[in-house]
Amino acid sequence: MNQQKPTKKPPHFYRGRFSVAPMLDWTTRHCRYFHRQFSQYALLYTEMVTTGAIIHAKYDHLDFDLAENPVALQLGGSDPEQLQHCAKLAAKRGYQEINLNVGCPSDRVQNGMFGACLMAKADLVAQCVQQMQEEVDIPVTVKTRIGIDELDSYAFLCDFVQKVTLAGCQELIVHARKAWLSGLSPKENREIPPLDYERVYQLKRDFPQLLISINGGIKTIEEMQQHLRYVDGVMVGREAYQNPSLLGYIDQALFDPQSPIVRPREAVQKMFPYIEQQLAQGVHLNHITRHMLGAFQHCKGARQWRRHLSENAHKTGVGIEVLEQALAFLEE
Repeated sequence: MNQQKPTKKPPHFYRGRFSVAPMLDWTTRHCRYFHRQFSQYALLYTEMVTTGAIIHAKYDHLDFDLAENPVALQLGGSDPEQLQHCAKLAAKRGYQEINLNVGCPSDRVQNGMFGACLMAKADLVAQCVQQMQEEVDIPVTVKTRIGIDELDSYAFLCDFVQKVTLAGCQELIVHARKAWLSGLSPKENREIPPLDYERVYQLKRDFPQLLISINGGIKTIEEMQQHLRYVDGVMVGREAYQNPSLLGYIDQALFDPQSPIVRPREAVQKMFPYIEQQLAQGVHLNHITRHMLGAFQHCKGARQWRRHLSENAHKTGVGIEVLEQALAFLEE
């Protein structure tokens, strides 16, 4: 099922020039495989996976298809030895980047001593990065916020970045909002703290040797192109998931003008062999199609597409005929 890889990288190629953010319960391996049908260059992130889950769970949390690459594994944890061990396992499996979560503000994540609360422990983050980078040849990156709670000065951010980069981190993904560790839900932390893109731009100016990607509130190709005047990469989250047809324009707009635009119908049809393979392995159809509901967001018949999948993909014994029937409702 491996896709053909490009023989030549486009001009100004940077692996993280465009990426789809890690999103819990959303960016599963089925979701990533679907997104890959739209773009061969986009960097796709896993959901955050904790070191404890990788080390102790019976389920294989590192399972993925190499055809999804380039894929980055996002790790949640704060124990340097455990992170080092998990990074080594991931590199052997074929992941192309290890990312440390220093941005999630949820209570559950804080109780596990990882996520955004680690911004207050820059020395520990640096140690984690150093030990992971010593173990693997692939990049070890950090996804962070611009601050937490009252620790939101630019000087605080620079001190954090300085310590992490001295430990060997050469790439940062910066969510351009601070996080409140109490009082706001994760959803509110994505919406209420104001965006401060200029602070991320300033960080790139002050640390020009770093590759810096910007995250937060980005929805259109035009916005991405504007950000790329000041930083090295853009990361898009919910917009890419809820409107995956956006990904069909990424390769041409951001990487290689000679790349074709991929339409949603084409991407869906390219999924058929994968879906048949997964069904043969016992995967339920709706576990895959739930990530495809938004594919035709701006097309006539999109509502019927969503309804047909929602009402039929969960049924026992169904196959790709459900998608073929749903496609018949659409006018593109």
